Amino acid sequence: MTSPAEFHGWLGHDNKAAQGNLIWSSFKPKSFNPIDVDIKILACGICGSDIHTLRSGWGATHYPACVGHEIVGHVVRVGDKVTNIKLGDRVGVGAQAFSCLRNDCEECSNGLEQHCTKMVGTYNAKYPDGSWSMGGYADYIRVPAHFAIKIPASLKSEDAAPMMCGGITVFAPLRNNGAGPGKKVGIVGLGGLGHFGIIFAKALGCEKVVAISRRRNKVEDAKAMGATDYIATSEDDKWARKHARSLDLIISTVSSPDMPLESYLRLLRTNGTFIQVGAPEDKLPPIAAFGLIGKGCKIGGSQIGSPKDIEYMLHFAAEKGVKPWVQQRSMKEANKCVVDMEDGHARYRYVLVNPDHEGRAKI
Repeated sequence: MTSPAEFHGWLGHDNKAAQGNLIWSSFKPKSFNPIDVDIKILACGICGSDIHTLRSGWGATHYPACVGHEIVGHVVRVGDKVTNIKLGDRVGVGAQAFSCLRNDCEECSNGLEQHCTKMVGTYNAKYPDGSWSMGGYADYIRVPAHFAIKIPASLKSEDAAPMMCGGITVFAPLRNNGAGPGKKVGIVGLGGLGHFGIIFAKALGCEKVVAISRRRNKVEDAKAMGATDYIATSEDDKWARKHARSLDLIISTVSSPDMPLESYLRLLRTNGTFIQVGAPEDKLPPIAAFGLIGKGCKIGGSQIGSPKDIEYMLHFAAEKGVKPWVQQRSMKEANKCVVDMEDGHARYRYVLVNPDHEGRAKI
């Protein structure tokens, strides 16, 4: 197995790229270093972050950009200093491709690489050598091996791919905030992230798993995923009062600046915790201080997970038989899938599969 000198992928050239204007073309990857691996991509999930980036929603994007950070593939080239991965291994890459990994870095030395001040995202980010990271809507990707995680044999590539970002984004805060037997958990938003939240909360053994969405059109889906209760905030009368003080933990996956944040906080029990993982292009809504003070509530945030977190999640998913709801599409259909994703048609994660690699995509 070898990798080519040039990679090919779907490139966005301006902020109209997410409207179906990606162009398949060649690009030069970062220089190959002794700590790097090249990966022949089997599958890549479509994440909301991809769309925010393609349209410069979170700030100016460096074009041309190749997005995609829910990647699974086979290793076809291994740097001389790589010891944890060998040729042919099936690995996954999430939203992070680099951190300093220095012993004197408080974050890296404590297994919190995702919070390192030198963190480099898998796409639209600059490496220390000045090159720009390019993501997984492509045939190959090159990344430092520390951020390529081996995939358990029992997980299908199309199922593991969206776990690399969407899955870990909710699994990490669930696990880090005590989700498990006896706990009552709410998941705000029933999209790609939210559906993972319900599935993982159920797999973690939570006593109560409440899906919180605007409308009731996803009730049956939520129940099939493992939800025990459902709140429709735009249709249920006085929902915040009716369900007040009922949840220990809420994970919010929504990316809307006008979400009813104060009403969500009413759902928390004393000393309850609200964790925001969705990232609006605008600001979060304001809240009154007494919404926190009265019950000793805590508001926090969570950013993806470390390589160790991802490794743990993948083995947990394999052991528990966790299976996301994915719709597998050819990499050739990237433009249509991005538009469909933006229009809310995903149920609940699109996964692009390279047509030239499809024979191995189900390994």
